[in-house]
Amino acid sequence: MRKIQTQGVHHITITGADRQSTIDFWEGVLGMPFVFEQPNLDKPEDGHLYFDPGDGRLITVFTSEERKPGRHRIDQGPGSLHHLAFNVSKVTFDQVVARLDARGVKHSGVKDRGFMDSIYFREPNGMLIELASYRFEPPLGYTHTDVLHRAHLIRVAAGDDHIDTVHLADAIEALVSENTKTLSSDRAAKNPFET
Repeated sequence: MRKIQTQGVHHITITGADRQSTIDFWEGVLGMPFVFEQPNLDKPEDGHLYFDPGDGRLITVFTSEERKPGRHRIDQGPGSLHHLAFNVSKVTFDQVVARLDARGVKHSGVKDRGFMDSIYFREPNGMLIELASYRFEPPLGYTHTDVLHRAHLIRVAAGDDHIDTVHLADAIEALVSENTKTLSSDRAAKNPFET
């Protein structure tokens, strides 16, 4: 028996409401370019709209003019989607509350997640959306996942409850130290300010 190895998210498809409210939310609120559309190939009377969430992959939405947006709660039980999270830069994240407030959108306010900050709100059909901003940039050649994995190991070794900024900083330092060259014989921390 062998694994079926994935290599990233190809796309996520959501059941939306009508065409225009879909475009208004995904492009008009979240800024995702509306890149193409075609019929839903399994149900040609419905539309299939494609949006770029910012990483060149796709968020797609099935639309029907028979469906209108309604802020009903969506099932979040086992086997169901709990929420969909999108990465935003710090400069954008710092303005999310004001921009949601300007639209009258109820939201969670900023949530401290240790390694990132988050804001939650529901899109016009009731699906929970998270906008998240990492508190760190990975070293060149590494991903956020690489840093988080190392920070997890550091956190566990320290007996701490969750990843926080100290674990991230130590993880970044460890990754840089292990994978960059130096002419120094001693890379340990120093204090050149001592007299």
